[in-house]
Amino acid sequence: MKNVLLSLGHGYSAQALADRLLPLGWKVLGTTRDPAKADRMRARGMTPVAWTREAVSAALNLASHLLISAGPGPDGDPSLALAHETLAARAPDLTWAGYLSTTGVYGDHAGEWIDENAALDPSTRRGRLRVEAETAWQAIPDLPLHIFRLAGIYGPGRGPFAKVRGGTARRIVKPGQVFSRIHAADIAQSLEASIRRPQPGGIYNLCDDAPAPPQDVILFACELLGVTPPAEEDFATAEMTSMARSFYAESKRVSNRRLKEDLGVRLMYPDYRTGLRALLAEEGLQGA
Repeated sequence: MKNVLLSLGHGYSAQALADRLLPLGWKVLGTTRDPAKADRMRARGMTPVAWTREAVSAALNLASHLLISAGPGPDGDPSLALAHETLAARAPDLTWAGYLSTTGVYGDHAGEWIDENAALDPSTRRGRLRVEAETAWQAIPDLPLHIFRLAGIYGPGRGPFAKVRGGTARRIVKPGQVFSRIHAADIAQSLEASIRRPQPGGIYNLCDDAPAPPQDVILFACELLGVTPPAEEDFATAEMTSMARSFYAESKRVSNRRLKEDLGVRLMYPDYRTGLRALLAEEGLQGA
């Protein structure tokens, strides 16, 4: 087949892309270690691939396009550790490769606007591992690599509604703190736009137009759901895990201009208000 996508570390964002490509006649292969997840993938029209060197290498030999979603760990990038030799051999034959990274690679910019030309200076260990993983993928000769730096992801089943309904939502207030976000559907359409218009070496920020304080997003979600919002908590005195607190170590407004100008993407959900209203409307239609 001409269009075969292999998704390494197949997860939430990769599934959103698969749901766009499958109706267009694509074959989508996705890795998993979970038999139950493999069954769900088959039910959606995908071909599950076991997370073994042999299975992944065989799938790479079938693929025309490659999406890497698996995040790095202390030992580096798991996909490269598993199948670097086959990846290097197949690189020149691939039409497109995309690596899903994070805007965390830029570090803290005290709420200022940045774009893809900003220096990579992460302040968290997660961010540093992502920079190392980006560099490792860029080092593979002849790989038609595109790097996508994702902001905070939300969409069906994931985001502020899930936190509010699950009783885990908090309104932590840190003066000047802003985060950028991106709806899963806009991730998928951006990846498809890149597949249709490959520019190897391209790096794109995937985020919406309206960075906002996190407490404002939770408040709006509560308003839409008609529930009382949690009380505001001062970041300085709030009880938080070290992991949760680390998310507040960086504040920046991330520009998506290159995504729009180079790939012609028009966001379906340019701000969190539009996105959350649409999610609630979709839930109403599904429940009708």
